[in-house]
Amino acid sequence: MTSFENISGQLAEQAIELPSWAFGNSGTRFRVFGQPGVPRDPFEKVADAAKVHELTGLAPTVALHIPWDEVDDYGKLRAHAADLGVALGTVNSNTFQDEAYKLGSLAHRDAAVRRKAIDHHLRCIEIMGETGSRDLKIWLADGTNYAGQDDMRTRQDHLADSLAEIYAAIGEDQRLVLEYKIFEPAFYSMDVPDWGTSYAQVVALGPKAFVCLDTGHHAPSTNIEFIVMQLLRLGRLGSFDFNSRNYADDDLIVGSADPFQLFRILVEVVRGGGLGPDSGVAFMLDQCHNIEAKIPGQIRSVLNVQEMTARALLLDRAALDAAQLAGDVLGAHEVFMDAFQTDVRPALADWRESRGLPRDPMAAYRASGYQQQVEAERVGGDQAGWGA
Repeated sequence: MTSFENISGQLAEQAIELPSWAFGNSGTRFRVFGQPGVPRDPFEKVADAAKVHELTGLAPTVALHIPWDEVDDYGKLRAHAADLGVALGTVNSNTFQDEAYKLGSLAHRDAAVRRKAIDHHLRCIEIMGETGSRDLKIWLADGTNYAGQDDMRTRQDHLADSLAEIYAAIGEDQRLVLEYKIFEPAFYSMDVPDWGTSYAQVVALGPKAFVCLDTGHHAPSTNIEFIVMQLLRLGRLGSFDFNSRNYADDDLIVGSADPFQLFRILVEVVRGGGLGPDSGVAFMLDQCHNIEAKIPGQIRSVLNVQEMTARALLLDRAALDAAQLAGDVLGAHEVFMDAFQTDVRPALADWRESRGLPRDPMAAYRASGYQQQVEAERVGGDQAGWGA
């Protein structure tokens, strides 16, 4: 098996983007649960994200969600992030909370609604210029609930036209990343329900358009690592939204429900050249810490990704290839499982210590007093949360 020393350089290049909204209040469709010390504005969200990076060295950028993270001066927010040792990352659009988007946004039959949604994305691109962001990520709630409610083909045509106008405004060093989701909030048809639809739309746009894969957005029994492999093979995997699921889009801590699946995904990422700053594949979390504490939840998540990445890098590819070529089914599986079952935590603790990071970031956070500090300071004002 590959030694840990041989993968240290690749681990040092790993970067996992944090979502600003993960630090705000969230919950279920029945209730949003408040927590003490939750940020009241984007500046405090960035501060919390910076604390995660300080303790883990894994999270150098923070994704924004517009209009949730609207500020008067994005240059000031960018400078604030830089002062804290992080940068602003992906800009996520929002066309699912305005009354006008009840029946859709970019795929809506009404040209006026489509115009409103397109203009929102054009504003997001302007913000990207101010924040220094590379990616515009689009997730659409567009779809229908009943057969015959709308014409599905016309909606695809409208979607293609809307995306084309947005894509035309993308800068030379920027990208459009289109997410997909099998269901919710539409339950008869989603306009971008799967990776194939997203792929078809982005290929039609051009070379600066890619697919975003959210690990919770698939039907039960879907082989997600196959999709990862295929999108890498086709050169169109733009980013991940990492989370974990038991039933549907649960947005739980990544690796919490099925750590073996996370390992298998990362094996394909390594195999397909999707790891590292030059790969073009952005790793991002998309989680809602509804009942667990916000900052420790993000720390736990990035550590889970790092641990499974280390195991994937330790996979003895030569031995695996030899067993596969020999048709040794159980031998190949044994090599695969040896890597998955390797306990990398002690080696990662040593590795972090060698880089001036806490051996145990979770324990370091508990001892830091940061949680008590923000709970005392963030009294008054409106806490950030869904829709804020």
